[in-house]
Amino acid sequence: MSAKAISEQTGKEFLYKYICTTAAVQNRFCCATVTADTVWDRLIQDHPWLLTERLVVKPDQLIKRRGKLGLVAVDLNLEGVQEWLKSHLMTEITVGKVKGILKNFLIEPFVPHYQEEEFYVCIYASREGSQVLFHHEGGVDVGDVDTRAQKLSVRIDDKLTEETVTQQLLKNVTDEKKEVLANFIIGLFNLYEDLYFTYLEINPLVVTKDGVYILDMAAKIDSAADYICKPRWGDVEFPPPFGREAYPEEAYIADLDAKSGASLKLTLLNPKGRIWTMVAGGGASVVYSDTICDLGGVDELANYGEYSGAPSEQQTYDYAKTILSLMTREKHPDGKVLIIGGSIANFTNVAATFKGIVRAIKDYQGPLKENEVTIFVRRGGPNYQEGLRVMEEVGKTTGIPIHVFGTETHMTAIVGMALGHRPIPNLPPAAAHTANFLLNTSANATTPARTRNTSFSEHKLTNSVTDVMTPTAGFPPVSARCHLWPVTVMFNAAVKAKATTLFSRQTKAIVWGMQTRAVQGMLDFDYVCSRDEPSVVAMVYPFTGDHKQKFYWGHKEILLPVYKNMADAMKKHPDVDVLINFASLRSAFDSTMETLLYPQIHTIAIIAEGIPEALTRKLIKSADEKGVTIIGPATVGGIKPGCFKIGNTGGMLDNILASKLYRPGSVAYVSRSGGMSNELNNIISHTTDGVYEGVAIGGDRFPGSTFMDHVLRYQDTPGVKMIVILGEIGGTEEYNICQGIVDGRITKPVVCWCIGTCATMFSSEVQFGHAGACANQASETAVAKNQALQEAGAFVPNGFDELGDVIKFVYDDLVANGIIVPAQEVPPPTVPMDYSWARELGLIRKPASFMTSICDERGQELIYAGMPITEVFKEEMGLGGVLGLLWFQRRLPRYACQFIEMCLMVTADHGPAVSGAHNTIVCARAGKDLVSSLTSGLLTIGDRFGGALDAAAKQFSKAFDSGLLPMEFVNKMKKDGMLIMGIGHRVKSINNPDMRVQILKDFVKQHFPSTQLLDYALDVEKITTSKKPNLILNVDGFIGVAFVDLLRTCGGFTRDEADEFIEIGTLNGIFVLGRSIGFIGHYLDQKRLKQGLYRHPWDDISYVLPEHMSM
Repeated sequence: MSAKAISEQTGKEFLYKYICTTAAVQNRFCCATVTADTVWDRLIQDHPWLLTERLVVKPDQLIKRRGKLGLVAVDLNLEGVQEWLKSHLMTEITVGKVKGILKNFLIEPFVPHYQEEEFYVCIYASREGSQVLFHHEGGVDVGDVDTRAQKLSVRIDDKLTEETVTQQLLKNVTDEKKEVLANFIIGLFNLYEDLYFTYLEINPLVVTKDGVYILDMAAKIDSAADYICKPRWGDVEFPPPFGREAYPEEAYIADLDAKSGASLKLTLLNPKGRIWTMVAGGGASVVYSDTICDLGGVDELANYGEYSGAPSEQQTYDYAKTILSLMTREKHPDGKVLIIGGSIANFTNVAATFKGIVRAIKDYQGPLKENEVTIFVRRGGPNYQEGLRVMEEVGKTTGIPIHVFGTETHMTAIVGMALGHRPIPNLPPAAAHTANFLLNTSANATTPARTRNTSFSEHKLTNSVTDVMTPTAGFPPVSARCHLWPVTVMFNAAVKAKATTLFSRQTKAIVWGMQTRAVQGMLDFDYVCSRDEPSVVAMVYPFTGDHKQKFYWGHKEILLPVYKNMADAMKKHPDVDVLINFASLRSAFDSTMETLLYPQIHTIAIIAEGIPEALTRKLIKSADEKGVTIIGPATVGGIKPGCFKIGNTGGMLDNILASKLYRPGSVAYVSRSGGMSNELNNIISHTTDGVYEGVAIGGDRFPGSTFMDHVLRYQDTPGVKMIVILGEIGGTEEYNICQGIVDGRITKPVVCWCIGTCATMFSSEVQFGHAGACANQASETAVAKNQALQEAGAFVPNGFDELGDVIKFVYDDLVANGIIVPAQEVPPPTVPMDYSWARELGLIRKPASFMTSICDERGQELIYAGMPITEVFKEEMGLGGVLGLLWFQRRLPRYACQFIEMCLMVTADHGPAVSGAHNTIVCARAGKDLVSSLTSGLLTIGDRFGGALDAAAKQFSKAFDSGLLPMEFVNKMKKDGMLIMGIGHRVKSINNPDMRVQILKDFVKQHFPSTQLLDYALDVEKITTSKKPNLILNVDGFIGVAFVDLLRTCGGFTRDEADEFIEIGTLNGIFVLGRSIGFIGHYLDQKRLKQGLYRHPWDDISYVLPEHMSM
């Protein structure tokens, strides 16, 4: 949701803090909040005026008409307020149909005043600008302000002036108050715009000789503007509607949603209900709720929610487990049902999201069985067959009844099955994979050069009466009821004429953003439509330099240019007339405004969701002035079969082919929802000759283009014979369709259904998935709009379930009357499947270039040898534990991890004189970077320096395992002329022991289960030091033999595994890793000391040259 209600206290704090006006605003920041947890002494300390002022107390929970409900107490002292609260705080009341508990109250100073000092002011957003309402009589009896108030329309980017406000709003105000009120209203309007309010109402606004008082206030702000207004808003809390509790699970999902590029929504309606939903798509989620309510399930509907926008497997898992946790907390005598539904996805990998749901089902299989949960699944889209397969499989393995259906089943049919209104069919197994659709099933083996590229009835002319709609029988003439419709079609003189035809077979587009998958999908669509050349000619991506990007055109690889800036792209491609904007919500406005500077562009599709409404309205204004059609924001785009598709519209090729979107039909549609537009593609392809064109205008309150814009285009397009509209709750745009039908501007048959009929059945307000799906008045409800459309003469089904039947009825009538003449199908060309997608579907296999068994970064969470990184930290495994996971693929005992860390500590450095540190220092002083200097030092490590760990472990292990006595081992090595690795030190001796070795020895002896090899090495040391005191077991040798004991006796390795780790050089890694710490220290030390280039002194070099040889 974009426009969200804020508490009265929050709204007033914004006003007091940021309003700029010459009017004297009184009682600034005099607002005290009281809840059941309030400590009165602390409250009085924070608000000392509570002891000195007469007071007003009222609930602050988004309750309308509090005064008439007796919920406002005035002119009390503090004791009176406390006494009044005793009978109201935490009590349950009923407001309309809603029951709720009074939990939050607001205390303010009481303002003595006269009735004539009360005024009403309201500012709210409209498509064309902002509306300012003012009435000279405010208060509880203000009445119907829409009809009584003075109104002022402020166009986008216009500013209020004192003269305009005075003349148009303050006609009935006494002269002495006009200046104060005008200045205040101007300041209020500027505040409204600056802080991205969408609704701001003050009633009453009191003006006395002392100044202006804000008594009661209601407000909504555009939550999408958080990234702009965060410094001024701070952390805003959006209270739930009165009567609905704020559940922690809702907050958890809202937090997931805020951190994700996907959309995740959850509203709990009745936690004790037996009907639960987990629906993909903002539009689809509304349709499922409608159907549940239509079939009598409104009292048992437990939740509303949706997930969309390609959430990851982990995100879907988190969402699903939250719902499963909620629904299994309390048993229901009739058991429970879970409806996992959705329309046909455009780009979401259904299998990936279903895998997250399957994980959650497995985790909750016990509670699900205990609560007798039955699950019904219906889904379509990319890789949906695999998703349905894994869902069916988990039902078999867990014993949970799961009924699975694909696109062959109507989207909401599973609701009737779940509620017992229709039988559950036994369907044959669905196609195994998406590739089934990609094969040319024509008997003719050759690929046709050109598929059908005109509508079945492109040139068919008729004067049939069925081409003209008539009002529904039994109703009075529509003209007599026009006054019932709440809006009038508005014509803006500044709007420049726009193109009727947005896309053709010659359309060329630029894509803003590095959306390679979407572009490849567009090129595949072009190819299967037998276009002569690709529709995408270039991409714009400001974050890289100009370059070429590789794509496929059928079987052939092609290169598309990618430009750093828009100007270069437009200059080099003057034939481009469409821009598809994949910019993020933060940059979509700027990139679109830049695009509008180029007159060659006549259509822009804005994909991003979450653009602030104020910015969208500026885009609309600019586009209207330039005659540019905007599709979106918050849309998947649109499609014109046989010609062009926007981005991911229509899904992948399997759906393109299944819905026959590769050639035009006779039906044009317009929808708000992107997911539901794909469902319309499916419905229309099954009930008619197919889609001529379809557009999803987007789910925002103010889409760039309206239903009427596109319906009028379809009306003026000969190839379109009937029009389908999928409207929804919120806004009044559908009434323009009614007016168009009545006025005779729309003469082609219109089938229309507005989703969101369930909203009138809920006891409290529910914000659905789309930002614009919220009725602010009765006329904006789906029920009212459906009724008006039916009365106007549109074909309106009784519910979404019947939409396909009504479309078929109208289509069959047009065919029967010869208006549509179905043509013979022509198979499309075959398009090769991408390797990556074929592998995703499991159709091919290929040996991997690499194999890894220690780490996996592909999921939501980094995994070390099977352990999630969160568990690593939770278990406090430390660096030694991580090394055990990554090097040994084992979770080592605690003492082993500590020993590894001790080894790293004692080998970290041994001064600047050793060869590795010396090399690092020389490189650092030569101006080399960290990596180069470190590498220089590491390259010196070998048998002579630091590389004795492996060699010592191997030599001592071989001798011990061979049964050689320590003396025999020493003599054998002497006889063979070999040094004993790990024995000897330049400085340390038996008389000057190495404390590093002593520290390690004490730890090993105390914690290791056995030290057989170490004891053997110490016996060897006794022999060697008897010959020479410095032939001690050095730190390399000690670590080597101790590690062998560790690997052999800790219980985590077989003998063969332990020997293999020694053989492959694992132990030298300890020295390399440890000593890297020291080398990096030396590098940083030299840089910090700003040491210059090193040159070795001459006096430290012995120059030994051959004598001069003369001929």
